[in-house]
Amino acid sequence: MSTAAAITPAPDALIDERALSKLRWRCRRGLLENDLLIERFFNTYADSLTEAQAQGLRDLMDLSDNDLLDLLLRRKEPEGDLLRPDVEEVLSLIRTAP
Repeated sequence: MSTAAAITPAPDALIDERALSKLRWRCRRGLLENDLLIERFFNTYADSLTEAQAQGLRDLMDLSDNDLLDLLLRRKEPEGDLLRPDVEEVLSLIRTAP
């Protein structure tokens, strides 16, 4: 077993403060609409964000602003590599955050 595998947190473990701070920075977007939806998500779920959810969010951040907005506004649904439970869960949380 490699050292990295030995220290990899469980998917349901909560992310730590440093990881949360880095993730917030990574989630800054060029479109105000995306920023507003993502900030609302963080305001609601930051304290309970798991490693799996964080990975789903990181993968969503690899999208262009317009593609991300289409997913957030339900104009499109995840497909291909994004068709995973962690991504779908994060999308659901972002879409329904109060």
